[in-house]
Amino acid sequence: MLTNTKEMLKKARDGGYAVGAFNAENAEMVFAIVAAAEKCKAPVIIQTTPSTLRYLPPVCFAGIVEAAAQKASVPVALHLDHGDSLELVRACLEAGYTSVMLDGSRLPLEENASVTAQAVQLAQSFGACCEGELGAIGGKEDSLQVQADGYTDPDQAAQFAALSGVDSLAVAIGTAHGVYQTAPKLDLGRIPLLEAKTGLPLVLHGASGLSDMVVREAVAKGMAKVNFATELRQAFTKGVIAVLRAEPQGFDPKNYLAQGRKNVQQMVEHRIQVCGGAGQV
Repeated sequence: MLTNTKEMLKKARDGGYAVGAFNAENAEMVFAIVAAAEKCKAPVIIQTTPSTLRYLPPVCFAGIVEAAAQKASVPVALHLDHGDSLELVRACLEAGYTSVMLDGSRLPLEENASVTAQAVQLAQSFGACCEGELGAIGGKEDSLQVQADGYTDPDQAAQFAALSGVDSLAVAIGTAHGVYQTAPKLDLGRIPLLEAKTGLPLVLHGASGLSDMVVREAVAKGMAKVNFATELRQAFTKGVIAVLRAEPQGFDPKNYLAQGRKNVQQMVEHRIQVCGGAGQV
């Protein structure tokens, strides 16, 4: 069933677990994510970034996810990750996305809150939810590259939440997008302070590459949504490469894409377990 993220994340926050949010690049990854969620009996969020939507437009992803969700016995949400314009937010909502993010984290606080508030109003008009971000999460993912901007200040987070009206908030605690070259310096103790100040479900970006122990601790301290992207791309690509190496003359995409799909499903199942989402449906 296709749903928005509001009750999904509220239930996670109150229940002390996190909903896994997984970035998809194609139909194989979408169906792998939904299959994993069904096997784990867990709610799940499927996400696409702006660069992914330049590869395949929102209406196409919405159609694929809706088809997968219709047959699913678990709640499935479709989310725009790191939306970079109100135009893209609207296009996703019109296509059927149930959740969007407007990432204004590179803007001054009040300007960020203002543009995010517009995205919130748009989302509400479609019965959808909106995520904002305060305190830029560094690193590179797809074509998105951001310099880390320190850690999110709890008092500023409270101000941003009040001004923007967001349903959930991505915060900076030291994680980064992409592949970690060195171990990140995380401030996990900041999480309960941010939650107390904002009263919102908090979102952890840049979780790919973090140890299971670190993810579990972040969830225990209050993260209600945990995003995974890079490690799914890596798993999918490794599956494709393995098949083509074993069968260099193979030319049927179904064969090598199937292994990529299998790898992604295994990865998603594991991360759902780590986030405590299994059995929450």
